[in-house]
Amino acid sequence: MLSPQDLAAKVGATLFAVDAASKDFLQMELLACEPGRARMRMKVREPMLNGHQICHGGLIFTLADSTFAFACNSHNKVTVAAGCSIEFLKPAHLDDVLTCEGVEQVLQGRHGIYDMQVSNQRGEVVALFRGKSTSIQGTVIAQEAGPA
Repeated sequence: MLSPQDLAAKVGATLFAVDAASKDFLQMELLACEPGRARMRMKVREPMLNGHQICHGGLIFTLADSTFAFACNSHNKVTVAAGCSIEFLKPAHLDDVLTCEGVEQVLQGRHGIYDMQVSNQRGEVVALFRGKSTSIQGTVIAQEAGPA
């Protein structure tokens, strides 16, 4: 039987391996997946800029949403977003490296609340995101039974 830490890391690696949107399209990196927590990083590239030549807010949202997904699935229960909101506090510019830290605030039954903080490489907070999760049937990975 895996420890909670090892289980979360394995869940994160399993999900990230097939997350084409985050991994391949947006070239995000999964830095950590721990019980109730996750950390991801994304470099702002030219195709991510909007008409104001700043990072499109939808892409910052996607970084936060992806981090949210890893944090809330870290307990190995298939979990989806039930709702979320974001506050944009500072623009992100070309070549900025954005890191999102996500932390579980509450987990009761099938529902959880998670807070994400997106910061740039200077430690400036770019956005704050709060997500509500709902667990549905199933697990991300099969767990081996412990000794009888």
